Amino acid sequence: MSLNAFITEEAIEGDDDGALSGKTVAVKDNISTEGVRTTCGSAMLESYVPPYDATVVERLKDAGATIVGKANMDEFGMGGTTETSAYGPTKNPVDEAHVPGGSSGGSAAAVAAGEADLALGSDTGGSVRNPAAFCGVVGIKPTYGLVSRYGLVAYANSLEQIGPIARSVEDAAALLDVISGPDPRDSTTRFDLDDEGDGGSGDTAGDAAAHPATDSNYAAAADGDVAGTTIGVVTDLLDGADDRVVETFEAALDDLRAQGAETVEVSLDSVEHAVQAYYVIAMSEASSNLARFDGVRYGTSGGYEGNWNDAFARAREEGFGEEVKRRILLGTYALSAGYHDKYYKKAQDARAWVKRDFDDALDEADVLATPTMPVLPPRLGESLDDPLQLYLMDANTVPVNLANLPAISVPAGEVEGLPVGLQLIGPKFGEEAIVRAASAVEA
Repeated sequence: MSLNAFITEEAIEGDDDGALSGKTVAVKDNISTEGVRTTCGSAMLESYVPPYDATVVERLKDAGATIVGKANMDEFGMGGTTETSAYGPTKNPVDEAHVPGGSSGGSAAAVAAGEADLALGSDTGGSVRNPAAFCGVVGIKPTYGLVSRYGLVAYANSLEQIGPIARSVEDAAALLDVISGPDPRDSTTRFDLDDEGDGGSGDTAGDAAAHPATDSNYAAAADGDVAGTTIGVVTDLLDGADDRVVETFEAALDDLRAQGAETVEVSLDSVEHAVQAYYVIAMSEASSNLARFDGVRYGTSGGYEGNWNDAFARAREEGFGEEVKRRILLGTYALSAGYHDKYYKKAQDARAWVKRDFDDALDEADVLATPTMPVLPPRLGESLDDPLQLYLMDANTVPVNLANLPAISVPAGEVEGLPVGLQLIGPKFGEEAIVRAASAVEA
């Protein structure tokens, strides 16, 4: 296939009847599918075939969807362009000389090219919204705890969520209706009522009926009625963005104002530290999660001889790509004795600051708006030589993951034929608000 959007093309049929009957879905290759290999874009898991389905895959089958394949991705979700996959880069269907974004680039490219009606990605620091913006489709990063992560191969547990990708806001929201909800196999989807009637997750007695997805209808919220909505424009995230991206973003806001929305400027002082905090936390969690891939417990062994330390090292040297090794090493360093307080603890303090900033901003506005990506899609191979610049591309998306909030990327226009995405961020479990505002951008 010319775009290299899939690592494995194999149909998995769903039930005959359901909300997604007749729909085809591409599933990112870090989401477990029973009997179909799941590589995470890595040579380490080249021959791994899960014996079980992820909860979201079970729900796709129950809804009647047909899974058409496992979508290409940056290795273990580490990358922003889908160029670090062990199975080769994916091309952007809008312009094949450019990257599709990442790490869910295969999922977004499959939808944009019409090779699947819908797709699932995973979003650790923007990995659904980034490729959605670069490929001109819609991507939703749900609130942490709205969608089960059972069966998702972990990269950074406290940050990542499975999210839908589609060609319209309504279709993405309809897929979110199918996959969201509590799951007894994932404690992060618990939603119990505390004494004040607010959502909490620390009680011992779960109440599935209280979960926000139980009676939700996200697709119905895509009614385009943005009149009376207050949109907070995050001015801090416009600084340093490509001027052409900012102009397209401003034009989309003009359209929303013409439809009756009000805009106010908001500032998040903490976001200048968000990228640094994000990468310390993400790499630290990655170094812990990927420790089990040593060729003995999990992963390709290679049959190396020698003591266990040498065999583990050779298996990891052969099995992991350069970006994965870089993040494991940096994460291990951040967690090591003598440096934990200097790096990891400070990063968690910064994360708490980011959360407080978002709460304050969302007291002033119903949703917040930024460009999804501050740049246009780079050309293939253009950004790999400078990892630091690649990390800075995530500046507009990673704060949302640190705060565990919902966000959506919706196409806002084009520059020189390349798509520009507009990101809308909502309060915790405020998916209906961002879906409604995003559907007005499409109008």
